[in-house]
Order: sequence, then structure tokens, then C-alpha cells
Amino acid sequence: MGKPKVLVTSKLPSASLDVLFEKFDVDYRDESSPMPHAELLERVKSAEGIVCQLTSTIGRDVMDAGQKLKVVANVAVGYNNVDVAYAKQRGIMVTNTPDVLTDATADLTMGLMLGIMRRITEGDRLIRRGGWTGFTFSFMLGTDPRGKQLGILGLRRIGQAVARRAVAFGMNIAYLPGPSMLKGGPISAARRDFDGFSATPMGFDELLATSDVVSLHVPLTDQTRHMINQRALARMKASSYLINVARGPVVDEEALVWALKEGVISGAALDVFENEPTVHPELLTLDNVVLAPHIGSATRETRVAMASLAVKNCMSVLSGEPPVTPVPEFMIKAAERV
Repeated sequence: MGKPKVLVTSKLPSASLDVLFEKFDVDYRDESSPMPHAELLERVKSAEGIVCQLTSTIGRDVMDAGQKLKVVANVAVGYNNVDVAYAKQRGIMVTNTPDVLTDATADLTMGLMLGIMRRITEGDRLIRRGGWTGFTFSFMLGTDPRGKQLGILGLRRIGQAVARRAVAFGMNIAYLPGPSMLKGGPISAARRDFDGFSATPMGFDELLATSDVVSLHVPLTDQTRHMINQRALARMKASSYLINVARGPVVDEEALVWALKEGVISGAALDVFENEPTVHPELLTLDNVVLAPHIGSATRETRVAMASLAVKNCMSVLSGEPPVTPVPEFMIKAAERV
């Protein structure tokens, strides 16, 4: 009996793939660009496992084409590119790569926060176009993080790692207890102790209205899509900043452009966008926004760790063992209700 076949849809670090090539029949696409969907439908036919990235949409058509499929190993903490509810119906295991990218993403969040609050990239652009004429005492004044409230939407692994870093900068932490609180409801005002910091739970509107920085770390679901819309932005302080390293569609970019142009908020820093790689054209013209090309986990060490974990998940399932990091059951149930 031959080795199980695994389809790897895009280029991954070779160090993470060696063991996969040793033990499985690997159909490896050595290209960084997303695999064309028609090609994916053809090549999945004989595969028992897929190791893919967020740029590959693994929907019903792919799973129906891959009649032998047992596992979809996503090289990302997110999995909105996979129809997890249908995968469960088909008995296909879906895995992701949490934990290993937590620190890298939290580091970038702080970099984006400091970048917009201290106007670092704005200053860089000014110098490059020859617009700096020398030091003056009141030139390009930014905002100190110390003493400011950081409101975190999504206080899970990455959100908590951001909170620990922000406390070192003297910030006070507030958080939304869960996505269900988007609809309101009573919240205890008692501060809660976490590992390395304490934080105050708040309702959605209160968190927006009182925070100096709002940082997004929620998964993309029907409930969180456009959670930051015109209504939400209008509740934020005029002096506040929005940071998004979660998923692009969590923010209504049209509404964000309005808020930035009208001074509804002071600025924003984004690592993700609604229609990647396309960015709203008006965001490109504004000085009060920092734009990063989806690099939250983009360190060499982290990307190798992510790919290695995805490979390990795939190998475990195809070897008849439990995966290391399956997509949580409660998230699959949430997808089933949509």
C-alpha cells in the first residue's frame, strides 16, 4: 500500500517540510503565489491531506473534489478560508497554528501602535520627500502611551500578549469579555487579574468611548464582520487610535476613511485589509494611517514554526493520531449556526 498523498498548495520553509517528504507522497507546489482554484480542484482529487495558507479557499467544492481528504492543515491561526462546518460533516479534520505566532503578532501590534502615536512613518515620508527643514520645539508632536487606556477587543492569546507589552509602556487595559457583549448587557466593573497584567471588563460602547487606543484581535465571524463601522467609530474619542492586526473585514474601510478624514479619530494602523491585497485608495492618501502588508507573523522564526506545526498536524491525522492544534469545537459549532 502506497504512502498517503499530501498536497502543499504554496511554498513553505524547507526546514518544515523535510519530515513530510520522508514519510508521505507530497504533491508540492514550489510557488509563493496562491494556487489557482481550478488547479486546486484538480490536484486535491488524490490527496488525503492539504497543507494550505489563508490564500487558499477550501470550500465545499474542494472538499467534494477531494473524496479522500482527511485533514486540512491551515498555516495560520485564522481559518475563515476553510468551510469548517462542512468539513465536520465530511469528517475532515481542520487544524490551525495558534500560539507559535502570538509573540510576533503582539510585537507588531506594539510597533504599529507606537508608529501611529509617535508619527514615525509620517516623519519618514516627510524626510524622504525633502520636507524637513530642521528641529523646532512643537513640530510633529505625537502622543505618549503612558497613562492611556488600551481597549482590547479579543483578549485571547494575542490580545493578552499585547496587554502584557502595553503595561510595560504604562498603559491601562480594558477589554470586551466576549463577542456576545457586542449586543450589550450588564458587565461587572471588577478588574480581573491575568498572567502579567490586570484589566477592566467593559461593554462595547463603553470601551470605545473611554479608550485612547482600540486594538482588534478577534476572529472573523458573521458577528465580528464590520464590528468597527461608522456607528462604532463615532463613539470613539477624537484623540483615539484604531489598530487592526486581526482580519481586514472586521473594519468597514469606507467608514474608517470617513473617520480619519473628518477627525472622528486621530489615526489608525492596519496590518490587514478588507480586500487584500487591494487597499482602499483613500487610505493611501492619508498621513494619519500606518499601513503594513499583512506581516503580523512575518519573522523567519515564526513562519518556520507555523509551517512545522501545520505539517505536524497533517502527519498526526494521517497517522491515525489526534492533531496537535485542531480548530476549537466551539468555533465549528458557531460556524454551523451561520
